[in-house]
Amino acid sequence: MPGPESDLDLLNAAVREAGKIALRFFGGQYKRWTKDGGSPVTEADLAVDTFLKNTLRSARPGYGWLSEESLDDPARLQARRVFVVDPIDGTVAFMKGRPHFTICAAVVEDGRPTAGVVFNPAADENFTAETGRGAFLNGAPIQAGRRAEIAGCRLLGNKQAFDGWPPMHVENFSSIAYRVALVAAGRFDAMISLTTKRDWDMAAADIVLGEAGGRLVGPDGALLTYNSPLALQGATIASGPGLTGPLLAEIAAKNSLKPRPDSP
Repeated sequence: MPGPESDLDLLNAAVREAGKIALRFFGGQYKRWTKDGGSPVTEADLAVDTFLKNTLRSARPGYGWLSEESLDDPARLQARRVFVVDPIDGTVAFMKGRPHFTICAAVVEDGRPTAGVVFNPAADENFTAETGRGAFLNGAPIQAGRRAEIAGCRLLGNKQAFDGWPPMHVENFSSIAYRVALVAAGRFDAMISLTTKRDWDMAAADIVLGEAGGRLVGPDGALLTYNSPLALQGATIASGPGLTGPLLAEIAAKNSLKPRPDSP
């Protein structure tokens, strides 16, 4: 069971320290290669992963572990609580020297996140949340927007995917967790991802958005479930409460939100 330090306090302290590790590599020289499947990885990813695994698991030895850069241990499926970690989400941005990558860590209990941190160390933006206590950016409360119309909204996603939609302002960033967190902070109205994702891409940002009053759902409108054997998520929609219904209706009308294989 958790000790005196809350799960969120533990995650926050660990991720902040991990951010210092990432910044030591950011913009410099480091080893990089391509994993099976084509996605990039760097020695920064592995250094952050090792630090977080050692720090978090030593504090909560009874928790399972799921991370993009760790060998999957099926024992996590038997654990009620699981750390779900992406050491660097947005590795492409990291490699290009763009300040749009994040370090993500969540605790998932019975399939849903109960605490999460999405930290962009390059921009010093730290999004945090735990169940029932609200969502915060650098300690200040945040809330998802209340917009209810698609036309004119600010959306994060692939511009080519929205041909024929009502006019929108569309941007994109490499880190999907950062995209969801920006929706939680009200800087954007929605995020739509057409690619398949993994649990570590979504779990921490999911609770940040949920505690900010928004929703992260699949194309069927259902909340996402984490720590399955494949740890795989399909297409996803993140938005404030007023846009979830209209976005799902637009997607259904165009039959346009079909999961596609992820790309680096």
